[in-house]
Amino acid sequence: MRLIPFNKLLVVFLMVFTLFSANGAEIWVSPSGKDSNLGTKSNPLATVHMAMRKARELRRLKDPSIKDGIRIIVMNGTYYLDEPLFVRPEDSGTAESPTTIEADVNARPIISGGIEIKNWTKSTTVINGLKKGSVWVANAPKKAGSLINYRQLWVNGKKAVRAKNTAGNAMDRILSWDHESQTCWIPFKDKSVKFEPGMEMFIVQWWSIANLRIKNIEVQKDSARLSFEEPESRIQSEHPWPAPWISKNNGNSAYFLNNAFSLLNEPGEWYLDKKNAKIYYIPRAGEDINSVTVTAPVLENLVEVKGTIDSPVSHFRFKGISFQYSNWLRPSQQGHVPLQSGLYLLDAYKLKQPGTPNQANLENQAWVGRPRSAVEVNYANNIQFESCRFEHLASTGLDLNKGTNHNTVKGNLFKDIGGSAINVGIFSEEAFEAHLPLIIKDEREMCSDEVISDNLITNVTNEDWGTLGISAGFVRNITIEHNEISDVSYSGMAMGWGWTHTPNVMQNNKILGNKIHHYAKHLHDVAGIYTLSAQPNSRIEENYIDKVYNSPYAHDPFLWMYLYTDEGSEGFTIKNNWIAEKKILKNHNGPKGNIWEHNDPYVSDKIKDAAGIRAPYKDLEKEVVIDEKWGLQEMPKPYAIELIGSDFDIEKIKSTLTGFRIVGQELYQWKNHLVIYGKMNQPERTKRKLAGAFPSLEIKIYEDLVYDFQNFERCKDSKPASDWENIVLTANLPADEKGQKEYVEYHKTQFEKWPEVAKGFCNADFQQLQVFKKDRQLILVISIPKGENLDKLNPKTTENNPRVDDWNALMKKYQSGIEGAKPDETWIFLNKVEIEAKK
Repeated sequence: MRLIPFNKLLVVFLMVFTLFSANGAEIWVSPSGKDSNLGTKSNPLATVHMAMRKARELRRLKDPSIKDGIRIIVMNGTYYLDEPLFVRPEDSGTAESPTTIEADVNARPIISGGIEIKNWTKSTTVINGLKKGSVWVANAPKKAGSLINYRQLWVNGKKAVRAKNTAGNAMDRILSWDHESQTCWIPFKDKSVKFEPGMEMFIVQWWSIANLRIKNIEVQKDSARLSFEEPESRIQSEHPWPAPWISKNNGNSAYFLNNAFSLLNEPGEWYLDKKNAKIYYIPRAGEDINSVTVTAPVLENLVEVKGTIDSPVSHFRFKGISFQYSNWLRPSQQGHVPLQSGLYLLDAYKLKQPGTPNQANLENQAWVGRPRSAVEVNYANNIQFESCRFEHLASTGLDLNKGTNHNTVKGNLFKDIGGSAINVGIFSEEAFEAHLPLIIKDEREMCSDEVISDNLITNVTNEDWGTLGISAGFVRNITIEHNEISDVSYSGMAMGWGWTHTPNVMQNNKILGNKIHHYAKHLHDVAGIYTLSAQPNSRIEENYIDKVYNSPYAHDPFLWMYLYTDEGSEGFTIKNNWIAEKKILKNHNGPKGNIWEHNDPYVSDKIKDAAGIRAPYKDLEKEVVIDEKWGLQEMPKPYAIELIGSDFDIEKIKSTLTGFRIVGQELYQWKNHLVIYGKMNQPERTKRKLAGAFPSLEIKIYEDLVYDFQNFERCKDSKPASDWENIVLTANLPADEKGQKEYVEYHKTQFEKWPEVAKGFCNADFQQLQVFKKDRQLILVISIPKGENLDKLNPKTTENNPRVDDWNALMKKYQSGIEGAKPDETWIFLNKVEIEAKK
């Protein structure tokens, strides 16, 4: 028997002791390591793949070292993948012994699906009229002899722009769309633009976009007719919603053309010449050919966590890992025409005879597919992503898809992502019509009991503008709380699918304490928080939603909301959400309705301050992206519009006003006077539309707000009522300008010189009191808590407050009845005209 020398035994013992510490098994990985190494800190492996294999073997052999878990510790550096990391059921841990892939202390390891493009040279020829040397050129990378295809390129971590025909953020507008011939007419004055195979059209359509591969461009004078490749050509022209629009009021659908060599002419643009295997890039100011890092994505998936319904993956964790540079090629292969939330149409058409067994009036059918994700999770539970970074990704960042439950996503950064940061839950299977309620037989297929908390989601949805910060489909018992979302193209987050109030799998979902701001950058029909379908016992509470981007090409400039319960939504309690204005939409909600309480700017500042990311993840806030150069929506302001005439067509007036999304819109009438009151954007535009519809009516805008009492500003310790009722009155001022000026001056100085008046309004619990003036006529709006009575409240203004009587007596000499009033009438009460809520 040959004896092993003692010093060699000691070395082996130390290695084993290092690998299997008191905290469980440790397997170390370093870019400078080797997969033939032991996997200790001093002898690390080279790949996470090999580390996972070693961990899997330890579990298979039931090694005693894994009692407290397995830690795969990844050292600083970039790990380029040739294939996705695949987490299998055999990789599962237990509650007592989880497997964790985690960053080393103070390290930020990157799992990359990209490839660096090197050896750039300056062009030696004139390209598209640019002087020699303006364009950089490199050999396009290949894999297994074939050219690698991709739709994105990053230079020093900043996404470059695929060569397009418009400058900067500008877009053109289509001239028309012929659904029968499946063609589109566009303006075509720039004859330097040439059709090339692979050229695409990017078009905005309502709440979504489409990527269409161009088959041919037929130029006729200053216009051109585009035809498209299949299958997207048929789907684009057959599907009814969302589709290209033609609008005299707001402009036709916006678009640009991209991915052609003739379009390469602006700093920051790039083009992949597949025929000649070259890639071209025009550098931005300050970029040096010798020092930049240029990265193209290769893999569509970086990580797949995939179990089966009978053998799910469980108790596997990622901590402090960066996932970067994923690809997504479907738009280049089959086009991309989404229905909503980035779910692309596989087939869709309008029903000749509306109605389905689930919805009697449904006119469209649609089947959808799901975009790829950098990290995909299926049939898994107790998976955790903590303090990770999802950056520079082509499509979805993280997708918790089917059969996932009790997973946690907390304290992560999602930044610079082409699609949604997070997709969660089943939307519609490819064979399942999208407007059907999901009812499943096996509960193990459900997505339930997930927690998504304290994540920063910023600068996402920057490729597919119709995607979201967080998009949840058919989910149950899910909690989305204390996340911050900024700089998104569409809505901040959406919850639900199916467009139906029919009972389904969704219930007990919670959206709590999130901070959502700077959204709706490109699209409208949008909200900070958006819901679909019945979700009993669900809550949307204590969120903070503010600052909406001004989208220059939105189909409806007024269709932006803070809270939006869309078709079939019911079963929600929506309360104590701080929103900058009561701009909400309840569109075709379910018959059981929702509970709405205190959603306005009067919600406690404590709720506002508490929303968003909590400790210990607050440092994420320094990564927030806000596009300071991009404008914000102008907040609607209070106005009154008066129509004077006879035989008012109330229904036609309502219909004319529908598109203007007037906040708190109400109509009041007295004889031949009809007053529209609410908070509006662009009242002059509203007036023009009314004038066009009713040329025989006199129309006046009351925009001079000479007095504005607000309860929450003037009343100590006040808590404004959740719902108000408005009383609208009108009177005249004296004909002489001197009297009118005196009246206005009294109201401008009333809070300082007559504070007792405001105190009286506080005592009466008036929520607001506003006086508008147009020429010599006044419109007075008194807002009281819903259910209260003005005759009951008004006497409280003078209780133990005699100076209010003095004020009222003083004002009487300035007021008289309008034309048509009785001799003893001064203030005329207008009667409210009931309005049914419409989209």
